[in-house]
Amino acid sequence: QVQLVESGGGLVQAGGSLRLSCAASGLTFSTYNMGWFRQAPGKERESVAAISWTGDSLYYADSVKGRFTISRDSAKNTVYLQMNSLKPEDTAVYCCAAQPRVYSINRYLKTYDYSGQGTQVTVSS
Repeated sequence: QVQLVESGGGLVQAGGSLRLSCAASGLTFSTYNMGWFRQAPGKERESVAAISWTGDSLYYADSVKGRFTISRDSAKNTVYLQMNSLKPEDTAVYCCAAQPRVYSINRYLKTYDYSGQGTQVTVSS
């Protein structure tokens, strides 16, 4: 049974930082690309960042470039999202997802096989 469990969300003031973690189990983590998505109230889910199974290829949405960093630790089966200079518009539920490595990393959730329940990030102004 595949499980992706996010943690690290919370309430932070604008300009602050958070580090999200996603612990994966039940799959061969090193053979999956990993991505972070977010969904704000009343908005569609959007891709935030992605990292290839090798860690060599990265993707960031334009809205987070230069502020967010995705990384992975295959020894811990965990993917991270370091979020700096947070803005109120970053407020959303953030979830991680696993994509088979046959794909090049991309922002299309339909190409991901598994996703977690998410963790709430709230940025106050």
